[in-house]
Amino acid sequence: MTDAPKPLSTINAANLNTRVDSEVHGGVTEAEGPQLMSWDSHTRRWVVVYIPLMLFLFVLLFPFYWMGVTTFKPDSELLDFKNNNPFWVTSPTLANIKKLLFDTDYGHWLVTTMFVAVGSTFLSILASVLAAYAIQRLRFRGSEYVGLAIYAAYLVPPSILFIPLAQVVFEMGLYDTSFALILTYPTFLVPFCTWLLIGYFKSIPYELEECALIDGASRLQILRRITLPLAVPGLISAGIFAFTLSWNEFIYALAFISSTENKTVPVAILTELVSGDVYHWGALMAGALLGSLPVAIFYMFFVEYYVSSLTGAVKE
Repeated sequence: MTDAPKPLSTINAANLNTRVDSEVHGGVTEAEGPQLMSWDSHTRRWVVVYIPLMLFLFVLLFPFYWMGVTTFKPDSELLDFKNNNPFWVTSPTLANIKKLLFDTDYGHWLVTTMFVAVGSTFLSILASVLAAYAIQRLRFRGSEYVGLAIYAAYLVPPSILFIPLAQVVFEMGLYDTSFALILTYPTFLVPFCTWLLIGYFKSIPYELEECALIDGASRLQILRRITLPLAVPGLISAGIFAFTLSWNEFIYALAFISSTENKTVPVAILTELVSGDVYHWGALMAGALLGSLPVAIFYMFFVEYYVSSLTGAVKE
């Protein structure tokens, strides 16, 4: 037996529904819908995530690539772009690194820069911890405005401060010494580090300190045994910030240091590797490349703590 034919009204209704669905979805059938959605999601991910990320990495890493290429280029390739590729090394050489390490005091500059960066970072973190804890935990009247004023001090340009600071350094007899930089760098490191630690101390439950106060602990004991161990990611984040700025600082190091042996790396490679109007580009780039390695290594070891401090590691 054959099936009975469907009524004409049923066929017309089915065709009408198919036509309406096709118009609404732009002519896409149910089988093509998931494929189109998947393709659109994949394309959107490339446009929104991958392509901007690749552009960002290119802009960020290209200066390091250029420094590396220039470091191993001989002078003949550096000065002749017509016959040589500016983005590649044809005949690599170590003459620029040899000149930097053996014909200059670069090793002494590195030691001086490390001493200044570590000393100023230690003083800045010490002062910032005490200030941030007092503002956030002691809860005195106007503490919020004090924290805001401390952060506002960070916004003052160093180019305005180095003139009065220079007179203070002269009167204290610290001119042309590393201690002149160690004592002046905290003027712009402490405000930001304090503001950063205030935000991190807020994430630490205050109930922990209240329990310690009930048990008879003093404020210094609470800070040393409870707050600081929980605030290690925040301390490392502030330390990375302070160390990086101290390592790369230029204005104060140029104004307060005059002798060659006491100069820091950013100032020394610019002033000692330029003879009149002759720029020793190979040695300059080698000094900049080697000078950036300590900061990169510092980040590499503590990047996990740095990220956890930004996301908040302590929850109530």
